[in-house]
Amino acid sequence: MSAATPAVAALERLGIGYTLHHYEIDAPDGVAQHRGERVAYGTAAADALGIDPARMYKTLLFDLEGGAEKLALAVVPSSGTAAPKAIAAACDAKRATLAEAAAVGRATGYVIGGVSPIGSRRPILTLIDESARFHTTIFVSAGQRGLSLELAPADLEQASSGRFAPIS
Repeated sequence: MSAATPAVAALERLGIGYTLHHYEIDAPDGVAQHRGERVAYGTAAADALGIDPARMYKTLLFDLEGGAEKLALAVVPSSGTAAPKAIAAACDAKRATLAEAAAVGRATGYVIGGVSPIGSRRPILTLIDESARFHTTIFVSAGQRGLSLELAPADLEQASSGRFAPIS
């Protein structure tokens, strides 16, 4: 049996436990409808999965200026925002800016809305917001829209070769 995505393949290769969740929401512009109101995609995904939105995390790619690394993946609560200054500080960079959409696919191999912090095309420094530590399991993209991985934060840290930092 072949793995669904590079993220799933990486977890299988590492022997890390996870649960794969499929969900459907209608959000062609990245903004979904929930009970007649426009809501962020992560909130709608959490609702579709029947979980607390605080456990749903999004992955964003940042360009780094003036540091040893050129890119960083930031894994932050989907209901919150990433803090570029905190990301830059955690990476010993002068500045962190959200990467352009075209750069996301080239660097990660994933499409926007389905970027997983695991299994990128090439190794990318990964920062996981420290709030993840307060949950037994969290949900992150499995590498395609409508597919999430549920796993322990420590397992995400291991699988992504990431580290925890206050970045949201």
